[in-house]
Amino acid sequence: MFLYNITLQRATGITHAIHGNFSGTKMQEIVVSRGKMLELLRPDANTGKVHTLLTVEVFGIVRSLMAFRLTGGTKDYIVVGSDSGRIVILEYHPSKNMFEKIHQETFGKSGCRRIVPGQFLAVDPKGRAVMIGAIEKQKLVYILNRDAAARLTISSPLEAHKANTLVYHVVGVDVGFENPMFACLEMDYEEADNDPTGEAAANTQQTLTFYELDLGLNHVVRKYSEALEEHGNFLITVPGGSDGPSGVLICSENYITYKNFGDQPDIRCPIPRRRNDLDDPERGMIFVCSATHKTKSMFFFLAQTEQGDIFKVTLETDEEMVTEIRLKYFDTIPVATAMCVLKTGFLFVSSEFGNHYLYQIAHLGDDDEEPEFSSAMPLEEGDTFFFQPRPLKNLVLVDEQENLSPIMSCQIADLANEDTPQLYVACGRGPRSTLRVLRHGLEVSEMAVSELPGNPNAVWTVRRHVEDEFDAYIIVSFVNATLVLSIGETVEEVTDSGFLGTTPTLSCSLLGEDALVQVYPDGIRHIRADKRVNEWKTPGKKTIVRCAVNQRQVVIALTGGELVYFEMDPSGQLNEYTERKEMSADVVCMSLANVPPGEQRSRFLAVGLVDNTVRIISLDPSDCLQPLSMQALPAQPESLCIVEMGGVEKQDELGEKGTMGFLYLNIGLQNGVLLRTVLDPVTGDLSDTRTRYLGSRPVKLFRVRMQGQEAVLAMSSRSWLSYSYQSRFHLTPLSYETLEYASGFASEQCPEGIVAISTNTLRILALEKLGAVFNQVAFPLQYTPRKFVIHPETNNLILIETDHNAYTEATKAQRKQQMAEEMVEAAGEDERELAAEMAAAFLNENLPEAIFGAPKAGIGQWASLVRLVNPIQGSTLDQVQLEQNEAAFSVAVCRFPNTGDDWYVLVGVARDMILNPRSVGGGFIYTYRLSAGGEKLEFVHKTPVEDIPLAIAPFQGRVLVGVGKLLRIYDLGKKKLLRKCENKHVPNLVTGIYTIGQRVIVSDVQESLFWVRYRRNENQLIIFADDTYPRWVTTACLLDYDTMASADKFGNISIVRLPPNTSDDVDEDPTGNKALWDRGLLNGASQKAEVVVNYHVGETVLSLQKTTLIPGGSESLVYTTLSGGIGILVPFTSHEDHDFFQHLEMHMRSEFPPLCGRDHLSFRSYYFPVKNVIDGDLCEQFNSMDPHKQKSVAEELDRTPPEVSKKLEDIRTRYAF
Repeated sequence: MFLYNITLQRATGITHAIHGNFSGTKMQEIVVSRGKMLELLRPDANTGKVHTLLTVEVFGIVRSLMAFRLTGGTKDYIVVGSDSGRIVILEYHPSKNMFEKIHQETFGKSGCRRIVPGQFLAVDPKGRAVMIGAIEKQKLVYILNRDAAARLTISSPLEAHKANTLVYHVVGVDVGFENPMFACLEMDYEEADNDPTGEAAANTQQTLTFYELDLGLNHVVRKYSEALEEHGNFLITVPGGSDGPSGVLICSENYITYKNFGDQPDIRCPIPRRRNDLDDPERGMIFVCSATHKTKSMFFFLAQTEQGDIFKVTLETDEEMVTEIRLKYFDTIPVATAMCVLKTGFLFVSSEFGNHYLYQIAHLGDDDEEPEFSSAMPLEEGDTFFFQPRPLKNLVLVDEQENLSPIMSCQIADLANEDTPQLYVACGRGPRSTLRVLRHGLEVSEMAVSELPGNPNAVWTVRRHVEDEFDAYIIVSFVNATLVLSIGETVEEVTDSGFLGTTPTLSCSLLGEDALVQVYPDGIRHIRADKRVNEWKTPGKKTIVRCAVNQRQVVIALTGGELVYFEMDPSGQLNEYTERKEMSADVVCMSLANVPPGEQRSRFLAVGLVDNTVRIISLDPSDCLQPLSMQALPAQPESLCIVEMGGVEKQDELGEKGTMGFLYLNIGLQNGVLLRTVLDPVTGDLSDTRTRYLGSRPVKLFRVRMQGQEAVLAMSSRSWLSYSYQSRFHLTPLSYETLEYASGFASEQCPEGIVAISTNTLRILALEKLGAVFNQVAFPLQYTPRKFVIHPETNNLILIETDHNAYTEATKAQRKQQMAEEMVEAAGEDERELAAEMAAAFLNENLPEAIFGAPKAGIGQWASLVRLVNPIQGSTLDQVQLEQNEAAFSVAVCRFPNTGDDWYVLVGVARDMILNPRSVGGGFIYTYRLSAGGEKLEFVHKTPVEDIPLAIAPFQGRVLVGVGKLLRIYDLGKKKLLRKCENKHVPNLVTGIYTIGQRVIVSDVQESLFWVRYRRNENQLIIFADDTYPRWVTTACLLDYDTMASADKFGNISIVRLPPNTSDDVDEDPTGNKALWDRGLLNGASQKAEVVVNYHVGETVLSLQKTTLIPGGSESLVYTTLSGGIGILVPFTSHEDHDFFQHLEMHMRSEFPPLCGRDHLSFRSYYFPVKNVIDGDLCEQFNSMDPHKQKSVAEELDRTPPEVSKKLEDIRTRYAF
């Protein structure tokens, strides 16, 4: 078995984010890492939308990311610390839209190791040096400079190692142009290691150490070190030189402290806490991330606590000495992994789990009533300030980026009867959890919908002048009339536009600089800017049946297949070409390309005829109206569209910007198929045809603009958009109702929209999330979803949600009541009334937990519920709250033969569970009956068990339950479930149970899979085979009777298969004196499974399912990951395909090595050598290589580059999208 890996949805959780001017212009951009990818985002300062410019797989783990700029430079470079044992410096090239590796310096082994640098990066704020550090011992400093040609240079590394030292954080200290200095939070464990009593370990203090890079002597000195009182978790650099006092802020548990050299005394300020917080009061409070904003005159920091509250931190100085730290509550937003304050006044907030947000900073919070806390205010040691959290005041949310991470569970099924299956994904963490329904398609935002007087048959938009940014008119054509609407603040009808309103329109366009042309059945109307009108009438009884127009040319087809060609002369007059061209059959459709910049005309006309052909006709004066090439079609064409796509921005000698792309002829057929063919720009030959079935109706094509490039909107029974995005073609359906006709639309509110008609309505639509594969509908949940099952009869979902360190609703209410009573009791006689009012206000206040976070209850506290959801409306039909400290871990829906048609839901619950070291106070299996047509959960009974029931599966009219490490069969009784049979031989903990026939496959938490046979006559469960590798299985999936796919917690997917001679008819020896030769291998079962496939995905996989994703597609193995990625493994259908992709992968590994210096083969073999899987992510990078490299790789494979891209596209569309 050979498989091919395709990523459908890249990981969405963000681990690091940095900002800077990476393209070298004044534009502020953000670079984020998503685990094993780098992505460049650009927030649009006008609309506030975040656009993705570039996404690159780096085939390695990005551990740290920093932006730096050389002194006096205008462009930021990106420094990446990864698991490759190398430091890599990247530069972004906007012209090619790619990251280029400028430097790659090797310093250690690959892999995430304790003493190999890569975990910490710090840059000197003036851009002179960069330090890369390991978790322990090693730190290297590289000096960065320019050479004579202004290229970036890097020195050999200077060592700043210190043995037996753990590093917590490293930053560059801003010292102006003194010697570069780096500050580290360190801890020396040498004494603790050598002291057997453990006293030293308890007394070891963290130190703040400054390392100085002496540029004169070219080495690194350990300048100064000082022990800290509190345990710090990160450092913030304070601007220095001419901008500020220099030094660092140390964020530690409950305090923030300012330190600097010299006579500067330490200034420390407690971190304020929420008033009347339900959290455990003993729990410390820390800052988790920060952002610095610096202008010429001032600077401030935004620091966020682990509850999500942001404080604005400012320093008061007196002649270079800092005298106090001031903190002021700013706003509360969900907890972030990184915050970036952009110069354009935006705050970008990225999260590992939950959506990412872009906020506008509306106020700096200087002049509001919020109290300001200062280090100078007198407080008892151990006391702190209190503040009241509130909804947003200084920030305004402008954009939200969907993030699926973490996907805890996923099921793929067509529950909504839409032909294409939907992905039901349970994702998120804590109160920000959601159940999301993913459908393949682009999300459409409806800007406006208005009714029209009757059913129109076409719509266009035109500008008044070629320089205009926005459209002036919308022209709507009816069967016997034409309506002209002007676009302004509102859209209203106009009559003085010069268009003929009493006739239907075939097409209209801007002609030349500022004239308009209208083609209607009886002629052509040319409307000048001063409203003079020239008419051309059709000869005799003939009428115009089809036409094609662009900025300078008009071609019409008269009845009988006669073509007439007009071109605009320099005076702006439309001139008819002397000859006319008779076609051999009636014309059904025509298309002209747009006039290329700097040229007089478009060279080609495409004409589709009734005889199922498309012909390319030259419009060059030297051979005007001569046929150049033709292509036969499988069915009659319905519409044609020539577009230039896939171009990169080029500047010609005069500095004119334009794009150099390829010409494509798109052909929509009447049978619902779209063909895309390459049109040779010189000879007009057609080559390299790709086909795709779009729907049941004839395909109409319309040219629109998306992100500054041409794209094609194709309409059949569904509307599709074909566009080029990040050097790959995408053909994606729109998640919207059927449309009939469309045109591009540009106005102030909607610069890149589409105006379309559907029955008797006119709609203005915008497509903002280009590049997205799925559009999402999210329904909020209360706790982290763990698993869910689908009820087969009603298609409802039964979902279990469980959170550790959380309170149930009942406990929360009880704690609030108790705190309110304490408030009243604590008040003196004269303050009783005031205290009672405050207590009442506290009880009534209800801050949404999705933003303000849920209270942390402490270790061993659990909250859990069972929810019954209608997946189409997303409504909760019923929910059962479990008691405090009961945690649901498994769920199954099944029938028992002796209870008729009733369905039962079984939920496995652990009681008083402590995670580390693991202990549990027993467990239960709750049994519910689904009543009221599957819309109510009716409690039947609960069965006590002695350990955690982590897995439940129906089996032959009974249920299999994994209780700790015991595998049991239970049947339904009146008072509880009755135990029928058990097997004690699973070594650690049963995490999953899968059944097929008489076989049961059990996954163990760390010992891979066990094959168990149930022998009904003896009522025994017997293990007859197992795996030879230890695998920490997170999820598994049956592929066939002998084959299992499993995923482990380290990010590997493996497929194991029982050898053909395996017998499951084995006896357990009752006497215990088994023959020596029959004892089995390695103390396990006597038969072993063979490994068929090993592959390292690089993200923990939490669900696997064998399914088809598109109607009529083949089956694939779909996996979803903890980071929000969705991918598929698909089998090769022929040997030559496999052979081709194997060679392509081999050439890609050598010609296009991964960006961060990790070897692709060793990354995919992180834990087990990669076996029988070809990495489609690497193969698809073929499209983003340089054209000459593409050519050389394609020649090695005896193909042309278009053939290679076609193979890549074909294997994708055969299984998915």
